[in-house]
Amino acid sequence: MRLMIMFDLPVDTANERREYRQFRQRLINEGFLMIQYSVYERVCVSRKTANFLENRIKKFLPSSGTVQALMVTEKQYNDMHFLVGDPIDDVRNSSDRTVIL
Repeated sequence: MRLMIMFDLPVDTANERREYRQFRQRLINEGFLMIQYSVYERVCVSRKTANFLENRIKKFLPSSGTVQALMVTEKQYNDMHFLVGDPIDDVRNSSDRTVIL
């Protein structure tokens, strides 16, 4: 299961830029990786884990802008087509790094 967070945040004022930086840093601290600008994803063990993580993110949302969450299965994620550019084979971006305890 993958949890994708997509966002479009205003950066017109100093406060909005600070909220943008803090939100982005919190996503990274939660284990998310950037796959495109303003699109971050994380591998989750199950839908329950993805829901739990989504609820954690709700606690540090910025005050304005748009933030969307999308849960996709590994099969759906692997069916993604690259129309331009090449996929990056990075173990951080694969379910191979997931350890179930």
